[in-house]
Amino acid sequence: MDRNTITGIILIFLIFIGFGVYNSSRLNKSYEQTIEVAEAYYAKGELENARAEYINALRYKPNQPDAVAKVREIGTQLGLEGNSEQPLATVGNSGNSDSTLAQTTAEATLPADPSGAFAASATGENEFITLENNKLEIKISLKGGKVISARLKEYRTHDSLPLFLFSGDSTVFGFNFFTSDNQAVQTNNLFFKPVDGRKSFNASDAPESVVLRLVSEEDRYIEYRYTLAPDKYIVDFDVTFKSMDGIIASNQSSISVDWQMYIPQNEKGRQNEENYSTIKYKYYQEDNVDMLSMNSKKEVEEADITTRLSWVAFQDQFFSSALINNNFFLNGNVSSTRTVASPKYIKYYTSELGIPYNPGTDNTVSLRLYYGPNSINTLKEADVQLDRIVFLGRNIIGWINRFVIVPVFNWLDESIGNYGIIILILTIIIKVVLFPLTFKSYKSTAKMQVLKPLVDELNKKFPKKEDALKKQQATMDLYKRAGVNPMGGCLPMLLQMPILFAMFRFFPVSIELRQEAFLWATDLSTYDSVFTLPFTIPMYGDHVSLFTLLMTASTILTMKMTGSSPGSDQPGMKFTMYMMPVMFMLVLNKFPSGLTYYYFLANILTYVQNIVSKRFINASAVLATLEENKKKPVQKSKWQQRLEAAARQRGINPPKRK
Repeated sequence: MDRNTITGIILIFLIFIGFGVYNSSRLNKSYEQTIEVAEAYYAKGELENARAEYINALRYKPNQPDAVAKVREIGTQLGLEGNSEQPLATVGNSGNSDSTLAQTTAEATLPADPSGAFAASATGENEFITLENNKLEIKISLKGGKVISARLKEYRTHDSLPLFLFSGDSTVFGFNFFTSDNQAVQTNNLFFKPVDGRKSFNASDAPESVVLRLVSEEDRYIEYRYTLAPDKYIVDFDVTFKSMDGIIASNQSSISVDWQMYIPQNEKGRQNEENYSTIKYKYYQEDNVDMLSMNSKKEVEEADITTRLSWVAFQDQFFSSALINNNFFLNGNVSSTRTVASPKYIKYYTSELGIPYNPGTDNTVSLRLYYGPNSINTLKEADVQLDRIVFLGRNIIGWINRFVIVPVFNWLDESIGNYGIIILILTIIIKVVLFPLTFKSYKSTAKMQVLKPLVDELNKKFPKKEDALKKQQATMDLYKRAGVNPMGGCLPMLLQMPILFAMFRFFPVSIELRQEAFLWATDLSTYDSVFTLPFTIPMYGDHVSLFTLLMTASTILTMKMTGSSPGSDQPGMKFTMYMMPVMFMLVLNKFPSGLTYYYFLANILTYVQNIVSKRFINASAVLATLEENKKKPVQKSKWQQRLEAAARQRGINPPKRK
């Protein structure tokens, strides 16, 4: 690496650091100024303006507990938030301080159908029923008859707290329809009555069912039946509309399911968790699974679905809540909103799904609720391609992961308990399998290194820019006489690229690595931070990942090994050679340590394979072949012969080659 290249890299780093310090200082200043305005409004008793300014401050520093607490305090004073834990506002670039769920909850307190068929159920005392097995615990609220919380017993959050997929007022679930006298009914707002007086059901040894009814008249009701079996994450959810003729409008051929949820942050890396969280849905009787964009920078993503669906899933990085219809949903509308102002929630999901309804008869809707991990083997138990929730890439990338990487990884997992060792063995297996392809590439590179002194002589022979074509022709002639194809190693390297991208998709969504420690990394599913910076560097972040540094150093090492190849001494090539690893370091610093650890291992094994391959190259033999071929006339290719024949037909005599 020459002095100019080193100077350039140092200047780029200084620019990044300087911008990071400036940006951090600017955000601090903007945050403090906004807080001062908010406190001034609060002192004058202008609570709405004060709350708006506190939320506006969270745009600059979203994880400030004092501002979050103040927003909730003022929201409670204004009657916008209840006593239970309440998600904060969804704040966009406009600084709008309205809370989506606060509005939903406020609307939910309004009496639904106060004088109609369900008037007696418009008010009541809210109680909770627990249904659990050894893996899952759900709480069912009598208000709405809905599941109000789901806790996964075998998992914890990144800070070792119980892991809830949702809890409290962070979810809405119910059926919406019109009565025969045109009254709107939202079951989410009405109070159900339990058929069994028990408050707790344990399904660890045998299946248990919780039955709730929303009664209009005797023998005329809507019944919810939740059934949980041992060792399952799936809850059977059967909904019966009993004798609803004359109550539900006779012209209503469908009923909508309203499902909304705030997704809490459960992982250490918020940005990574956001990027792998979305809504997915599967089309009925098709293999196609679609989803909202994961990496969109838009505040709100939504889709109108006009065809039938089998299921809809609210997906987090490693866990999901899914609503499965054993028949089909007629259509749907889904949306995902980034909760940029909330330090606790990462996204707000909504869905409205249509289900067929036959007026005049009893209707039973057979649904299933999945509350569990994004584990391929676990998701497959639903038998509706629910494992497609785990996005492993499209086309060949996805095929490699599903049919090669995942089976090998699971096979190793059966007998090895340390995931760092599993990744090491997986890397070795991949490298050994690909070695027949890479060996040709290594041989081609080694031969070109043998010829480098001769290429350097040609560079001296043709120093002028106008002789560039002559130099290129002479170089290619040298390669041909030595029996070296400079492009011979490209195809094998290209064939390895799908593996590289497959691993890039595999590690960030592998729940098996979650909270698994190796060496200094406490969790292979997120970044390994060995040092926290007092400022944030754009792209890089506010921490130093040691595995990322090792990956970068090993990449430069392998590139330096091939740095003696012809053409690599050009200034532009040298700058690119060393700048690319630096760019990867900036991008991958926030990625899972399991991924950067794999890339580090792959680089080291590549270096070793390169050294081994060089031992199979006899430099004297390459040069002897070159000297022997110099004595022979150059064989013209058929393509060149056809070109010369065409030229002679036009009266042009090509110059004879010496």
